[in-house]
Amino acid sequence: MTFSRTQPLRIYLLDDHAIFLRGLNAVLTQEPTLKVMGIFSHSRDLWASFATTEADMLIMDHALAPQDTNGLNLIREVHLRNQSMRILVASNFYNSATVAQALRYGASGFISKTASEGELLNAVQVAGSGNIYLEPLMAMQLAQIHERVVKADRAPGQKLQSLPLSSQLSVLSPKVQDVMHCLLEGMTVTEIADKFSRSIKTISGQKQAGMRKLGLKTDNELSHLRDSLQRQRR
Repeated sequence: MTFSRTQPLRIYLLDDHAIFLRGLNAVLTQEPTLKVMGIFSHSRDLWASFATTEADMLIMDHALAPQDTNGLNLIREVHLRNQSMRILVASNFYNSATVAQALRYGASGFISKTASEGELLNAVQVAGSGNIYLEPLMAMQLAQIHERVVKADRAPGQKLQSLPLSSQLSVLSPKVQDVMHCLLEGMTVTEIADKFSRSIKTISGQKQAGMRKLGLKTDNELSHLRDSLQRQRR
């Protein structure tokens, strides 16, 4: 993909925080090589825009409003629908497992919302040019995960609990992954049931299946894992 002053990179923005959207739009519109085609606070509006406008890149947060779709699943769906669209994730809520899954689902990069304007514009340029953008710390963490996974593959007797969280989650079914991601973001079973239009009984069963796979026996252990992940994000 190439873009210039005469052929700007066309961008959609998706986030449930209006202030962030306004700030992001202000930064991007200052650049003559970039053109914001649509600003959305809900994924349904994004989907509707596909019928009327075209864009080359989607900048979005994977942590959308509770009543909206799962952001990671949205990345996968957008990628499947338009594999040429570059997807740059901008979020304050992430860990190495989230970054790895976003890339696996089709994202072209991941950047923290605390990044400077210059870093953001660089990420847009890198991802828009067809490359993968990661902040140095994210890249290092993913490299460490890859190294551990390779070592684990060479040790057949290693238990699942000793693998990185991203590897543990990857063995779960997509629906159970969705539930575990939401639980690790602090959502309740009832909130998750409402989000995915499933029964509380179904979500509870998927929660228990995910906890068994992750080697978690109690809600207290799940809470400790969630607290640990939240501390890593700070």
